[in-house]
Order: sequence, then C-alpha cells, then structure tokens
Amino acid sequence: MNTEFFNALELLEKEKGIPKDYMLERIEAALVSAFKREQGGNSNVKIVLDPKKKDVKVYALKDIVETVEDPTLQISLEDAKKISKRSQIGGVAEVKLDPKNFRRLSATTAKQVIIQGIREAERSIRVKEYEDKKEEIISAVVQRTDAETGDVIVDTGTSIAKLLKSEQIPGERFADGSRVKVFVTEVRKEAYGPLVTLSRTHPGMVKRLFEMEVPEIQDGTVIIKGVSREAGSRTKLAVMSRDENVDPIGACIGNRGMRITEIVEELCGEKIDIIKYSENAEEFIREALSPAAVRQVIIDGERSCKVLVDNDQLSLAIGKEGQNARLAARLTGFKIDIKTEL
Repeated sequence: MNTEFFNALELLEKEKGIPKDYMLERIEAALVSAFKREQGGNSNVKIVLDPKKKDVKVYALKDIVETVEDPTLQISLEDAKKISKRSQIGGVAEVKLDPKNFRRLSATTAKQVIIQGIREAERSIRVKEYEDKKEEIISAVVQRTDAETGDVIVDTGTSIAKLLKSEQIPGERFADGSRVKVFVTEVRKEAYGPLVTLSRTHPGMVKRLFEMEVPEIQDGTVIIKGVSREAGSRTKLAVMSRDENVDPIGACIGNRGMRITEIVEELCGEKIDIIKYSENAEEFIREALSPAAVRQVIIDGERSCKVLVDNDQLSLAIGKEGQNARLAARLTGFKIDIKTEL
C-alpha cells in the first residue's frame, strides 16, 4: 500500500463516481480476511487505511490475560500496559505490526480484492441509479431482438437490460439501433449487477406519459386518480381538476388533440378514454363506462353494483369481449353487473 494506491482510489472516485470511503471500507475488510487466511485463520487483526497520510497501519488484536498460553492471540497485562496504561485483564490490546510483514500478501490477492471492491461498488451505484428511476420512463437503444423468445435487448446507457416479450405492446416491432421508451417497474440487486424489469404494457407507463406531456398535471392542477389498461388495445384514465376553471379532460387531450395524439402514437395506436373522476361512486361508474350512455347505477354491495342501460347501449357498455366493462371495473374498484332491466 503506497501513495499510488491512494491516488488510484481518488481517481476512481472522480472518474467513476465510486466513493473513496466506500472503497476503503470494503478493501479493509477484504484485506483482514486475506491476512487471516495467510496466518492460518487464527490471528485477529485490524487494518487501517489512512487516506490523509496515505499509509497503512496493521494491528494484531490480542486478549489481555494473566498467563499467556497462545502468544498469537494473547498478551500479558504487563506488555499491554506498555501499549496503553488503561489496559486491564479481559480487555483487548492493539499491537502494532510492521507493515513490511503485511506486504507478504501476494500482489495477486491484493489486486483481486481491489478489483472485486470496484466491481461491487459499481454494481451498487448502478442499482442506486435505477432505484431512482423506478416508476419512471427512460429512453433505451435497441441492440437486438431474440429470434426465439421475442425478447428485446436494450442499452439503457449504463447497462444492458431486457424488455421481455410479455412486456411489449402486442404487435409492435423494434429495429436494431432505434430508440424506445420503456417504463422501469422493478429494480433488484443481483450478484452480477442490477436486475431491471422494463415494461411498455404497465399502466404506470400511460400515467407517466401524461405527466410528461400535460403541464397541468405537472403543476398539480390536474390529478390522475387511476389507470386501467389492456396494452395495445385500450386504456381508461380517470382525472380530476383542483381548479374549477380548468377542464381536466380538455387539458389531457390538448388543443386539437395534440397532447393525446402524441401519447397514442407512442403506444402504437392504443385507444385512450379520459374519464372525469368523481368521489360519488355512482357518477364515477357512469363515467367509467363511457362511451356507453348509462340509465341508472344501483350500488347493491360494498364494492358491487348493477348498471342499467338501454338495449342499444348494452353491447357498447360491455365492449368487445367484455373489455369496456372490465376496464371500468378495474378503474372504479367495483364489480359491475350490466343489465337492460332489473
């Protein structure tokens, strides 16, 4: 351990953003283990890396006893008091060792320790970076598509990640080298680095797209109260306004539909119903079933209701393969039974 070693740690902190204190802590612990292995595993040792003085101090930790039976692990009270006058039986003395003896650790071992510390630090930093991006939309570059699974390998800028086939909007295709927006749903720390789960089908992606596109949502005037989605087909988005002079639906659609058009294009033509939220459950359910015209909503349980519609509105209220009713139920949290009569 010399000046060059400490200078290298400072350089790592500047160039790679790996905190020097983190590195020192990891390297100290690893060097203690390496030293103990070299000594047969019996020695107790303390290693202090001093970045200010740019030197290393090595101490043998020995139990203070009346009669020394194992000089490797024990020290007499008389000898301990030469180190510290406060020494007493039952305590631990820090016996300073000659750093030259410490240098017997092989260069290979020291190098492995440092490389491992660097890799672990880099992995932790990458995990932290992605944790900050959780539930955010990031831009990635498509590297390739797996011909067998359909999974898409993307470069996020700091690491390589995978957009699973199940997390892709049905029917969309990606050209190698193209940019794609993805939603970060989960970040887990694995041995090889951060495991990042990406999605383009998650309801959160629609929510974030509107938050990014609509200034009234950004400043808190318009609030998104809920999203239900069947990716690639249809989404229902419930919104409300904190300002009676601001129409929440109009704000999301934008002048001449410019705002919602941008989002629909990003989602491969997915239909989006903007629903006006209401604290009144009957009104909210009625709105959620649009574009169908609802005649009456009857709340008949804690989270269930019957909805009456005219005959010509029944298929519209239920939707193709039940989609409209299904999305409305998810959005409102109610089990919805649609009928033409009681």
